[in-house]
Amino acid sequence: MILIEEILVSNDIGDVEFSCNLNVCKGACCTAGDFGAPLDAEEIEIISSSLSTIRPFLSEESVAVIEEIGVSTLYPEIKKQGTPLLKNGACVFLMTSNDISLCVFEYLHDKGKLHFKKPLSCHLYPIRIEENEQTGFIAVNYDEWDICKAARVKGKNLSMPLFEFAEEAIRRKFGDGFYDQLKATLDHLKEKG
Repeated sequence: MILIEEILVSNDIGDVEFSCNLNVCKGACCTAGDFGAPLDAEEIEIISSSLSTIRPFLSEESVAVIEEIGVSTLYPEIKKQGTPLLKNGACVFLMTSNDISLCVFEYLHDKGKLHFKKPLSCHLYPIRIEENEQTGFIAVNYDEWDICKAARVKGKNLSMPLFEFAEEAIRRKFGDGFYDQLKATLDHLKEKG
């Protein structure tokens, strides 16, 4: 583990090579799993206020689920609010393009139609943040999942460490200073072998 600004960072963040390969996985991280993407209160508010923009890009089933339970639901097992899921386990905020599942937020953000890129938990993935509000403990870990095998192969081919793949998201969560210290530390450790 590495300690940066009182935050514990798993060595995997620098050791694992990773780069999403949507052409192979087809966005499986948004269609599989036991829970929706964790959301904080600010994200829930942003999503709620963006419904009129995103609604035309969602399936009828997604719209029906959102109308029934809202833009988030409580997952008691993880004690967090998250995006609702469809009956098949997919996130309600998915759209499909060329047989690839895409996040509706990211799609509209990239088109300049939405300021919100996507939930931070999705933006960081496969990095997971563990926070204990009572103690102030924060840990940054790599979540290895079989469906991301193609991303590890692509990352290895590109020689792209996970922290570089997730740079934008890490900066969004922790700030530029944290990322710069993390990069300097991981680069130094790599040089030392």
